Amino acid sequence: MSELSDATFQRISAIMYDAVGLSFADNKRSLISSRLAGRIQRLGLPGFEAYAELLAQPDEVIEFQMAVDLLTTNETYFFREPKHFELLANEVSAARSRTPLAVWSAASSFGDEAYSIAMLFSDLQQIGKVAPNWAVLGTDISHRVLQAASEAVYPEDRLRYVEPARLKRYCLRGDGANEGLVMVNDAVRKHVTFGQLNLTRDFEGIGPFDVVFLRNVLIYFDGPTKIEVVDRVLRTLKPGGLFFMGTAEGRVNCATPLKSLAPGAFRKLP
Repeated sequence: MSELSDATFQRISAIMYDAVGLSFADNKRSLISSRLAGRIQRLGLPGFEAYAELLAQPDEVIEFQMAVDLLTTNETYFFREPKHFELLANEVSAARSRTPLAVWSAASSFGDEAYSIAMLFSDLQQIGKVAPNWAVLGTDISHRVLQAASEAVYPEDRLRYVEPARLKRYCLRGDGANEGLVMVNDAVRKHVTFGQLNLTRDFEGIGPFDVVFLRNVLIYFDGPTKIEVVDRVLRTLKPGGLFFMGTAEGRVNCATPLKSLAPGAFRKLP
């Protein structure tokens, strides 16, 4: 297979940007090459040019989704950035809302974040600090990761930051052929739903939310797209609601007024 040419790299980048807002700088050419090469060989195509032509076809929805899966990194684990969960617990406990809370994990990947929120809320409900019937929505652009999230089965290492008592309450350990795997139990899963959503396109029919997590996804977008995505997501958040971004992503200069609470944590102002 020949090397990925500049022209084909630009074409694949343009296809991804136009469709889902993924932005690839020139130094990402080797990444695109390495992640797509195996797929191209598996399809029996002669090279990257032929694959770009395939992705450009409107009816190749499944193959396009496969390319998105290959080009996005979904590294995650339960209770990632624990200070966000501590702040969330403190804010929710202080509010003692009598109405069910709605939370959106807007880039849920394999579901680690959504189920972490659900475990936390399950604990808070038991001590009367969260009203029953709260709900967590997890969305992602990748069909593959959403399927895995719905199954709720994870390698034990992904739950390394879950407190032992919480792990015992809400998870089932596998044995035999399933040793080393953990399944989130039905008591947590019944509060969580997953759905496919493209953050770079207008959407409706979800929200309003009391809490929104939009963490570790903005790295894939250029500056203008980041602002559009953040403002679009924040429109679903109630005034006074909590908004979380990845601490390494900085603050986006969005139009929606926010008050900083901690690194990566904000409150939406009226």
